[in-house]
Amino acid sequence: MVAITLPDGSVRSFDGPVTGTDIAESISKSLAKKAIAMKVDGALADLFAPVEKDAKVEIVTRDDADALDLIRHDTAHLLAQAVQELFPGTQVTIGPNIEDGFFYDFARDEPFSTDDLERIEKRMAEIVDEDRPTRKEVWPREKAIQHFKDIGETYKAEIISDLPESEQVKIYWHGDWHDLCRGPHLPSTKHIGKAFKLMKVAGAYWRGDHRNAVLQRIYGTAWTNEKDLKAYLTRLEEAEKRDHRRLGKELDLFHFQSEAQGSVFWHPKGYLVWRQLEAYIRRQLDDDGYVEVKTPQLLDSIFWEQSGHWSKFRENMFVVPDEIPSTEEGKPILTGEGGLMALKPMNCPAHVQIFKQGIKSYRDLPIRMAEFGCCHRNEAHGALHGLLRVRQMTQDDAHIFCREDQITSETQRFLALFARVYKDMGMTDIHYKLATRPEQRAGDDATWDRAEKALADALTASGIKFDYAEGEGAFYGPKLEFHLTDAIGRTWQAGTFQLDYVLPERLDATYIDETGAKKRPVMLHRAVFGTFERFIGLLIEHYAGKLPFWLAPVQVVVATITSEADDYAREAAALLKAKGLRVDIDLRNEKINYKVREHSHAKIPVILVAGAREVEERKVSLRRLGSQGQEAMGLDEAAEALAREAMAPDLLR
Repeated sequence: MVAITLPDGSVRSFDGPVTGTDIAESISKSLAKKAIAMKVDGALADLFAPVEKDAKVEIVTRDDADALDLIRHDTAHLLAQAVQELFPGTQVTIGPNIEDGFFYDFARDEPFSTDDLERIEKRMAEIVDEDRPTRKEVWPREKAIQHFKDIGETYKAEIISDLPESEQVKIYWHGDWHDLCRGPHLPSTKHIGKAFKLMKVAGAYWRGDHRNAVLQRIYGTAWTNEKDLKAYLTRLEEAEKRDHRRLGKELDLFHFQSEAQGSVFWHPKGYLVWRQLEAYIRRQLDDDGYVEVKTPQLLDSIFWEQSGHWSKFRENMFVVPDEIPSTEEGKPILTGEGGLMALKPMNCPAHVQIFKQGIKSYRDLPIRMAEFGCCHRNEAHGALHGLLRVRQMTQDDAHIFCREDQITSETQRFLALFARVYKDMGMTDIHYKLATRPEQRAGDDATWDRAEKALADALTASGIKFDYAEGEGAFYGPKLEFHLTDAIGRTWQAGTFQLDYVLPERLDATYIDETGAKKRPVMLHRAVFGTFERFIGLLIEHYAGKLPFWLAPVQVVVATITSEADDYAREAAALLKAKGLRVDIDLRNEKINYKVREHSHAKIPVILVAGAREVEERKVSLRRLGSQGQEAMGLDEAAEALAREAMAPDLLR
């Protein structure tokens, strides 16, 4: 007998091994029709797999959270089937799920075209209609290797050869087509549905190694229904309009060029946005009890060896030789590991050096040490992405040196700061996660228990709901993750808060406790924006370039209708500037509608229009970005109102 416990706690007994289909049918015919997979003791499994011993079983339908990954996995197989049927001789390699979809890498001499994608999509839909049944076989390793070699699938044979000896070689069949795969899969191709679309073709190295063959990667997206697919495609269109790289060029904020890969050339307007953000966050830090420091960018490799970064992070560091002239025989003296230095990839080890200057008492803690530190990381060329992934970055970085009994209160304090800042930025949809101990970690379980509890207690005490990200913590301690949802529903991870027992130990940081004994401080790594570059990119995309009035590089343009208003326009601009507003003036001999369109396209928040009537009445016609109407106001009244509106949110509190 096999006893199956269902989610409602009821138990059903079967004479012997039972499939998910049998279990679903024993519950109801309607459930059996909707079933696409099952969970056996929490693990996803094929619906047709036999359950051979007592277990907890949950039937999965398309409405369940687990359905989407299954659909995307099967759609990747669907893509591979269609490609091999339309283009005989094409080899399939790997085809995993990715965020919002999937891809499959193909080995084919002739490149795929856009027209090919349309043909492939059509064939995929036909295969769905054919309702090809899925089945699974487990083969001996040597049989599988030889089989795929015999049919010309050398990449698959290589994958199988490299599998761990303990791993089963599973072959999934969809009708007569088959592939090596871990599974699980849907019962047949009809369950995939037709809410999919192929997006693009790109090149990819076999196994991500530039020394290997170049494959063709086809990207696709798949959803549980047409409505979700349409919403996703609409979101992509909107995201393209909001692309910070395009807007950065259009709005004259910044640019990139090949001679400085991954580093930003900030134009005056873009750097005005930076300066406003820097001034804002500096005020928050001053109010919250931080001291600001500045540390070197170039440090000896010995320093990074001591911190542990040299062994774990060296490949991502920019390393340079360091030669010190010697008085002995004119030969240079090399320092560190072969006389090497490195541009700092992070600020934390340098902050420990400042902490170590002089004796610290338990009464001195916490010490909140901040730096707008310029850091460099040797990101791969292919990983660079506008402001979102750069090589040179400036972090709104800080480290809190505290006693262990201060962890919870300091975490609460930071959470309040974080929420306040992002509210000011117009982003309040935040999902919090507590990332716990990874498999490879420093410290004993008792220390991790205390650290994780301290962060959890702080979140709870702050009234914040959170999820656990099991095993996603840093090597040295748990961390908090902050996931923000933007105006079009995308999620961004911003800011960080990490608890560290390891670096103070490695760099020998101590304080004197109440008994006179030396103790290690706990180090809290934290950033609110993360990096200025990435955060500005996030803001540009969130606001589609229409930055809040206080952040806009040009806040007001005074535009004339007639040249008779030029002197009045100059007077108006001077008054606004005296009130602290960032103002441009447009006296060109162009029609006012042309001027309004041009400045609206440049995302100028306010346009003040001046003509003969405005001069006579000492008024302005005020037009706001995104509004078709206009408002007549006295010049002095408009200047006062706009000056207040232009203040940063924290200065209005």
